[in-house]
Amino acid sequence: MTPDAATTTDRRYAAFRYGAFMRFWAARFLATLATQIVSVAVGWQVYDLTRDPFDLGLVGIIQFLPSLLLVLVTGAASDRFGRRLIMGLSTGVEALCALALLLFTLRGLTGVGPIFAVLAVFGVARAFLGPAAASLVANLVPKEDFANAVAWNSSAWQTATIVGPVAGGLLYGLSAEAAYGIAAVLMTAATLLAFSIPRPARRDATDKPNLETLFAGFRYIWRERVVLGAISLDLFAVLLSGAVALLPVYARDILELGPWGLGLLRAAPGIGALAVAVWLTGHPIRDHAGIVMFAFVALFGVFTVVFGVSTVPWLSILALAMLGATDMISVYVRETLIQLWTPDEVRGRVNAVNMVFVGASNELGEFRAGTMAALIGTVPAVVFGGVGAVAVAGLWAVLFPQLRRIRHLQGRE
Repeated sequence: MTPDAATTTDRRYAAFRYGAFMRFWAARFLATLATQIVSVAVGWQVYDLTRDPFDLGLVGIIQFLPSLLLVLVTGAASDRFGRRLIMGLSTGVEALCALALLLFTLRGLTGVGPIFAVLAVFGVARAFLGPAAASLVANLVPKEDFANAVAWNSSAWQTATIVGPVAGGLLYGLSAEAAYGIAAVLMTAATLLAFSIPRPARRDATDKPNLETLFAGFRYIWRERVVLGAISLDLFAVLLSGAVALLPVYARDILELGPWGLGLLRAAPGIGALAVAVWLTGHPIRDHAGIVMFAFVALFGVFTVVFGVSTVPWLSILALAMLGATDMISVYVRETLIQLWTPDEVRGRVNAVNMVFVGASNELGEFRAGTMAALIGTVPAVVFGGVGAVAVAGLWAVLFPQLRRIRHLQGRE
């Protein structure tokens, strides 16, 4: 191996030089994989029980609402208590939820009430896990290797979201019990890995919780233009351009691909994002990060338009893959900036707000797409969203010049 090749390899795996991050990465991968298996199994089981698509919508809302309702509590807990502890406890509760679903299924279910009750608890655990895990990464690696850690963290998430639904479907094909049982085992392994992470050095909160400290995350985001611009850019770009909810329409009526084609369409963005995430581990963005982010948000909108108007299957799948790839680059820049520009003492609260915005943009984006498709047609709804994402990228570049002028992903310049 040449010296240059060795240097590239060392740079690609820089974050894994730290054992704490390696354990964190494995825990997040296993937990996300298990979550995807549970999501697929629950969806099938609920629909098998009721045959009502509305209940499928409730599955997502029930899991999202705790993040919204507990946003002030989850972020403050992440900043006040040990993030490693919260991560371990949260994944432990998720493991118990998977076990509860297994036990309910073994006893025989006649309604969806018990499933929804478990999903509500599952949603609470995810609400605490998200801010704690996102904030913990910055405590596990030095600043110069943080961007590499973000890329590897994203690759773990993308891999799990590609493999998880397939595994969930295959396991549910064997039995619902098999799906929930494997998910419980994976969650338990993630819990043990989380608790095995050495306690990182970080400044513990000393101020007593009150309304002022609870709202500190909102105040910081509003005051810090770089963080506000990054979070709001993601919110409005995804809100306008979300087309995932309409993929069944494209697979059935426009591209005429059938169920197997819907699987390809759903997998394509994740494959594109995973490829770019792995590439970023060895080729980090070194300059003009702000301009790069805005450019790729605009490209995200462009490929959304290409997908919207395409009637050729291979072009549609390619457009979705490129859509995922461009989104991965903008997410990589945004997440790195948000973590490194946020002081550690409020990072949990800022991440809690960020995750509510991300969840809201996804949920509301699908609602926007579905509503517009019903009013003006599927293709115009998707095209409108893509054009809207391009417009948001241009407008935000003007409204947030501080964000546009960011050059390096190593914290404040």
